[in-house]
Amino acid sequence: MTSRIGWKDLIWEDPEGGKIVLHGTIPTVVYPRKLRPSIEWHGIGLLESDEVVELWEQEEKDEAESSGVNLAHGLVSGGTMGIFLEEVTQLDEVNSGRFPDPEPRRVHRLAQRHNRPVFFIEPELDDEDWEAHMIAEAKEVSRWKKLLALVTVGKKWRKRVKQNIFEAEKPPKGVTANLSSAAVLCATWWDLNEWLIGEKIAENRDVRYAARLRGALEELRNDYGKEAVLLVPLFLPWRYTIYNQLIKLPIPEENSSNKTSRLDMEEE
Repeated sequence: MTSRIGWKDLIWEDPEGGKIVLHGTIPTVVYPRKLRPSIEWHGIGLLESDEVVELWEQEEKDEAESSGVNLAHGLVSGGTMGIFLEEVTQLDEVNSGRFPDPEPRRVHRLAQRHNRPVFFIEPELDDEDWEAHMIAEAKEVSRWKKLLALVTVGKKWRKRVKQNIFEAEKPPKGVTANLSSAAVLCATWWDLNEWLIGEKIAENRDVRYAARLRGALEELRNDYGKEAVLLVPLFLPWRYTIYNQLIKLPIPEENSSNKTSRLDMEEE
């Protein structure tokens, strides 16, 4: 397998038929064509709620009115995302600091344009189990020890960057090597966010997501049989944890799709 923050997409084959392609992304970074999925796919799975589309549309509206406003807000908001944005936007030849998040939005627009199913993998808040999960996550993040540790987040960030550098892979030929640095920053941001919510809570989330991804693929098989392919854009270091949950074969959870057609959209 590729590195945790490598460039090759992870492909999981369901024993019932079909594939789930885990396409690693870096927040706010526009991928060159060589890093975009080349495999044919029939639907996408977003590890988000359906509310993310409204967020994207609002960010697009904000950018049209005042270019760079979302980046400016992210930089002053502090926390790990603020540090990530500050450092990734300083990398030469890396097109970053773009809102809405370019790669997930790009494949979402493609799905809309070609009338392909879009599965929102995050359960809705009226789901009692998911509501309990969100409450547990909020409690963990707000523990006083975690809040106190955030005071020295800069020190934790630098330490984690030094660790993640050893996992970095060179991008494909013809792609700027600085994308490896962006991948290291992405992994550092992700690792610290996962530390905040705790290993057990993160695992519970990933188990649920994997079950819903299998459910989405199961629905795609109704139309495409065992050749069905579900494309899932997600943060680079998140791929392995989702993949490892998929290989445990969680029971597929029904996951309704949202199919729309927007012929006026063009690929970015």
